[in-house]
Amino acid sequence: MIPDASRGARRGAPDGVVGERSGRPLPRAFYARHPVVVARGVLGRLLVFDGPEGRLSGRIVETEAYRGPRDPASHAYRGLTPRNAVMFGPPGHAYIYFVYGAHFCLNLVTEPQGIPSAVLVRALEPVEGMESMRGRRSVRERERLARGPGSLARALGLTREMNGLDLTRGPLWLSDLPAVRGGLRVAFGPRVGIRQGLHLPWRFFLAGHPCVSGSRPPDSPGSAPTRRRVLR
Repeated sequence: MIPDASRGARRGAPDGVVGERSGRPLPRAFYARHPVVVARGVLGRLLVFDGPEGRLSGRIVETEAYRGPRDPASHAYRGLTPRNAVMFGPPGHAYIYFVYGAHFCLNLVTEPQGIPSAVLVRALEPVEGMESMRGRRSVRERERLARGPGSLARALGLTREMNGLDLTRGPLWLSDLPAVRGGLRVAFGPRVGIRQGLHLPWRFFLAGHPCVSGSRPPDSPGSAPTRRRVLR
């Protein structure tokens, strides 16, 4: 069962309808910091997409940080290319790329212009627009709708054409409302699906949250032991 991370939601409201305001887009200064700081800072914050079908949103429950030429797992490790150009630009933009010939991934560009770094958004807890998400994902379980970066992008309807969107303006944005983590602790460990940079514990997630991707959350019933550390 998903813990209540929607404080302020109306009791008895229909699926996907909340009573809280969505707030306003975070300012560019929020993103102009080290990706590790941003990766932790966005956990529990609301990611919003004002798309053609209306508003879709979810709380971020899992992220990974990637940092430029010193991080062998980063797309920017070998320098500027047409694919990763957005990472070298101003902070607060969406870096969306296609991977494995199968799905898109959403990243938040961080640090000042010229320092290529980004935060991969790996999983959301859906809040608004769940029926639209279910239609795109062909699954019903709320926990599975946006679990994993590919599933997240598909649930929101993100495409390559949205690469470079300004997160401080919309239609894709992060709310400035305080992060809501439902009493869960922030855990961290190695990033998922990479071959280099495994020594960097730059994956961050809400420990025990059922929407977390990668290895099943360590605190979930029936999960296998997973290397992780918890920040109190």
